[in-house]
Amino acid sequence: MKVVAAVSACVLLGACATIIEGKTQQIFVNTNPTGAACGLYRQGVHIATIQSTPASTLIEKSKYDMWVACVKSGYQMAIYFNHSGAAGATFGNIILGGGIGWAVDSATGSDNKYDSPVNITLVPNQPGQPEGPMTLPETFMGTPPVQAPAPAPAPALAPAPAPAPAAQPSAPAPATEVTPARSG
Repeated sequence: MKVVAAVSACVLLGACATIIEGKTQQIFVNTNPTGAACGLYRQGVHIATIQSTPASTLIEKSKYDMWVACVKSGYQMAIYFNHSGAAGATFGNIILGGGIGWAVDSATGSDNKYDSPVNITLVPNQPGQPEGPMTLPETFMGTPPVQAPAPAPAPALAPAPAPAPAAQPSAPAPATEVTPARSG
């Protein structure tokens, strides 16, 4: 009976994804190892936090892609790109409701869907590399923050060569007397 009511509403109102799938979605995040803190970011803005994995959080759906960034002491930051794809009920709009339903769903974000569960593996810190961050960034645009490497020591400068001694004017060559040849 509920299915018949939902399909009827889709046909009459033309907003299948809004009615069937809603405007929000649970995103479940697993990490290896467990116990990581993860932030969810969209357009650089922090939208949700998972304090310790595995766990889930409720987010509003959007047409914009999302990044999941996870941190844990002793590990490098791990990131996951979560593409905003088309929800299944979106195609009901095209078949049953036409453009009006799609416009309603697109305006509310209901025609979009993210991957869930998200599985992320964190890489342990390696000797000689900078330590991974232990706290989540305030904003995130898709690339992990990179710590600037320590500046390389300046190359040792060799002492400048001593200037060449100035050229001394040479003494004039002794004059030789040229005697004209005698003919004779």
